[in-house]
Amino acid sequence: MATKKFLYINRKAPHGSIYAQESLEVVLIAAAFEQDVSLAFVDDGVYQLMQNQDTAALGSKNFSPTYRALGDYEVNKIYVEQESLELRGLAKDDLMPLVYEDEDDDWAEKDSIHVVSSAELAEIIEQQDVILNF
Repeated sequence: MATKKFLYINRKAPHGSIYAQESLEVVLIAAAFEQDVSLAFVDDGVYQLMQNQDTAALGSKNFSPTYRALGDYEVNKIYVEQESLELRGLAKDDLMPLVYEDEDDDWAEKDSIHVVSSAELAEIIEQQDVILNF
């Protein structure tokens, strides 16, 4: 039986609701069970990957360092919509570096984040078997 492709689309800001943290937990669980997992960050979801998040003033735990574990779970298809970044005055350099080790390339460290246009993201969505929105 072929493995189904799962795409988790993150649209919400990282704090103020449970969507971002719940999505990350579900992704890690799915990846632990060796599912083919991809993530997409659109709209305010791009803020989830911002570097140097400080949640002290919010009184909530900063879970963003957990994104760095994705590579250890072989989650290396992380798509960020270019238009969402631009509308928020952000660039890829504003995002935390997320990498994985490519066993097919002598364990070279490679970037997991792929900035794609909305048209490219639409094509990626078309190729998925299961889509979950957060």
